[in-house]
Amino acid sequence: MFSEGGSFMKGMVMGGLFCLLLSLLGSFHPGTESKTEDHHHHHVKAPSKDELTRLSDSRMQEWSNQVRVSCIIMVQPKVLVYWATALDTWSKHCDKAVFYTSESSKALEAIDLNEKDDWARLRKALTHAYENAGGLQWFFVAQATTFAIIENLKYLVLAKDPSEPFYLGNIMKSGELEYVAYDSGIVLSYEALKRLVHVFQDEDKCPERGRALWKMSEDKQLAVCLKYTGVFAENGEDAHGKGLFNSKGVNSLISESMKNNPNSVVEGCCSDMAVTFNGMSPNEMQVMMFGVYRLRPYGHDFHDSLVFNPPENSDND
Repeated sequence: MFSEGGSFMKGMVMGGLFCLLLSLLGSFHPGTESKTEDHHHHHVKAPSKDELTRLSDSRMQEWSNQVRVSCIIMVQPKVLVYWATALDTWSKHCDKAVFYTSESSKALEAIDLNEKDDWARLRKALTHAYENAGGLQWFFVAQATTFAIIENLKYLVLAKDPSEPFYLGNIMKSGELEYVAYDSGIVLSYEALKRLVHVFQDEDKCPERGRALWKMSEDKQLAVCLKYTGVFAENGEDAHGKGLFNSKGVNSLISESMKNNPNSVVEGCCSDMAVTFNGMSPNEMQVMMFGVYRLRPYGHDFHDSLVFNPPENSDND
């Protein structure tokens, strides 16, 4: 009896030590602790209308022409209907849109990376996009289930310098790690992507295959690799502090707002300048296209200070 009790206590102690080890490992990111303490988190805000009015017409025109976005859209044949919807809707407003897939598909055109592992596939896609940037300075990484308003993304980064390392979107936190949520879309400046592709070559800092006891998601792995280069996640917001990158669809956000802000549903839901939504069906994405690009209340003019024209052959607005 005593022997059995001793074995039980020994098992309890060993189990406790193992749990403690897992807890420590979960909050540990090699080589990044000091950078986390040194980094003063801030929010990247879109310019206000007042700021734009202080700019000359020529300066605004220059900015509106120079902000161009390369869209890196990760797809798989098993989500073919979302892939087709992204191809038919918002991706046409990217200055360059490239679809990257895990395996070839006869139905739709994409670059077959021949890679089943999600993280390894994302690395290959980002490297390809960097090597084929063609002068583009901003990169938007999205899944096929994400809906994006590219013009609002351009407005967000309008006055930002892509030679600075911007990595932004909807910030989440896991332990001490701050990262940009993949399902809400990830924005990288040219400098951030350049540093990222460089650190990909260092297997000790940024391994292609995970070495932890458990596998991290792609967005967390991306944040860890970027931290080694001194690039930290920033939250994209409008001039009023509202988040621009949403992990939910409009229906869900409005439903939540009706419950939490019944006297101010629209204002409590989302920003007027929202960049992304997620969690919508392909049909709902088509409805979004109609609402964003086609529906116009007669006689109502927003008097926007500048216009981002869609690329040539964009025929869905």
